Amino acid sequence: MSVALQEMASAITVTRADIEAFLIEEAAMLDEHRFDDWFALFDEGATYKVPQAGAGDDAMSGKTLFYIADDYFRLGQRVERMAKPDHHSEYPASICSRMIGNVRILSAADDGIEAACKYITHRSKNNVTDMFCGHHHYMFKVRDGKLRIGAKTTYIDMNDLRPQGRVSIII
Repeated sequence: MSVALQEMASAITVTRADIEAFLIEEAAMLDEHRFDDWFALFDEGATYKVPQAGAGDDAMSGKTLFYIADDYFRLGQRVERMAKPDHHSEYPASICSRMIGNVRILSAADDGIEAACKYITHRSKNNVTDMFCGHHHYMFKVRDGKLRIGAKTTYIDMNDLRPQGRVSIII
């Protein structure tokens, strides 16, 4: 991290290591199907978006296809569905393993912290293991001394979803 970013991050007392620890715990929550805990990481008014595979970082949900474009309310509904044992797309539940790396703070200011990381998600279901890879882009807020997700966009760095065919898990 550059000296300027270190100074910005230290001004709001959040380091790259803090962001990395947060992201690793977020991945564990998803791997362990602790969806309510995961949803609690989001700040009220937050968004969660997943543009189509191969979309650039400039993709906008109002202009291009997004697999997921949830506001806070819709994300809460998604979490409720995912937590049900008989959730139709995830019955039986997939076994997932997420790896997070290359965590970077992109900018920091009084109104939040912009961060990014790379991910690999392995999903095993019905004797088939699929792999998703890409990068996450976050806007964090600090509320009551804790990091909260203000916005998360998950980019799938693949040409398409073959052989997976669909996204039925939270990547």
